[in-house]
Amino acid sequence: MSENEVVPVDQIENIILVIRGQKVILDRDLAQLYNVTTKRLNEQVRRNRSRFPDDFIFRLTAKEKAKVVANCDHLSTVKFSPSLPYAFTEHGAIMAASVINSPRAIEVSIFVVRAFVRLRKMVETHTELLQKVGELEDRLEGHDEQIQAIFEAIRQLMAPPETKKKKIGFMAKEKKAAYGRRGVKRKKAKHA
Repeated sequence: MSENEVVPVDQIENIILVIRGQKVILDRDLAQLYNVTTKRLNEQVRRNRSRFPDDFIFRLTAKEKAKVVANCDHLSTVKFSPSLPYAFTEHGAIMAASVINSPRAIEVSIFVVRAFVRLRKMVETHTELLQKVGELEDRLEGHDEQIQAIFEAIRQLMAPPETKKKKIGFMAKEKKAAYGRRGVKRKKAKHA
């Protein structure tokens, strides 16, 4: 990166990571943006430690470092570094620009802030969408049974009505015999 080249916000967004539930930039990436060495950046942080409370900066654990290196190709050089990297939050990145106090750092810090703000807006938008989808699911939850009932009614209407099957073979059309019927009185025969 040249001295006068301005860093696009999209490029900064790509180096922002989520670690411990916070959006952060690692010291190596921040130093590269501010056009200083990582050693100089960390040196300034140590000299001005009172300006960097725990919510502005924290050091990664060995596990976190291994996970970040495995997931981010541009951090492959960090894998062999003996020290654990620092992670700067949005406020820590701005404070780092003020302690470095170079024109480049001050100029780029504005773009860093814009990148963090843009990511925050994207998260808010996604949160709103998730909330609306949840509301729709709640509203439609009771409709599943009703929709199933409607489909069942449609299937019944579409099914052809059952017709009575005609018996196969010859059928005589005679009146049934009068004997053995209930309600019919029999005549008694007289014996003489």
